[in-house]
Amino acid sequence: MTVSWTPHRFTGGILALDTANTVVLRNDPEKTFDRFDNPAEIARFAEAASGFRATELGGRKLEAPAPAAIAPVVLSIRETTDRLFRNAVAKGAITTSDLPGFLAACADGLAEGRTEIGGPGRPFGDPATPIAFEAALAVSALSLLRGDTVARLRICPNCSWLFVDRSRNSSRLWCDMAVCGNRQKANRYYRRRTAAREAIDV
Repeated sequence: MTVSWTPHRFTGGILALDTANTVVLRNDPEKTFDRFDNPAEIARFAEAASGFRATELGGRKLEAPAPAAIAPVVLSIRETTDRLFRNAVAKGAITTSDLPGFLAACADGLAEGRTEIGGPGRPFGDPATPIAFEAALAVSALSLLRGDTVARLRICPNCSWLFVDRSRNSSRLWCDMAVCGNRQKANRYYRRRTAAREAIDV
């Protein structure tokens, strides 16, 4: 299945959460599916993320020329990131027992990078050259450990995607108001109308 990597697919607010959200409907075992089941989608996702996450990446392009080869590392970073920060949202703090696996996965993502990162104002390195997707994914995931970011992590009550709430008063509820917010509003409206009709029929 070929995926259309639209703006809605990038509502996590940061590359690592967008990647975690490539597993759809994690909260529903009967309907959940993985957009990276086809490794070729990793390369297509990286290409789309270069544009949608250009600000975070400092304009540095992502590359994934051998998606099948990097898939195990990418999936390891994705799953340990999701587990660590989903638990952090639920508990209000990071569980230390989740950290070793997460850090090991990120280390694997950085191991073959052969690039330089972390210059002044350039956490992802020199924008003049591309960066391996798995290395950039590790950098993005590690940036989530900042205390101010952890406090702003949310889980969308409609789709269960993780996202960073950057609203002024930290009151954002949905990963995407135009999609999840409107669906929930429509569902509430439908339930009210149904209840009103049933009350009339009684």
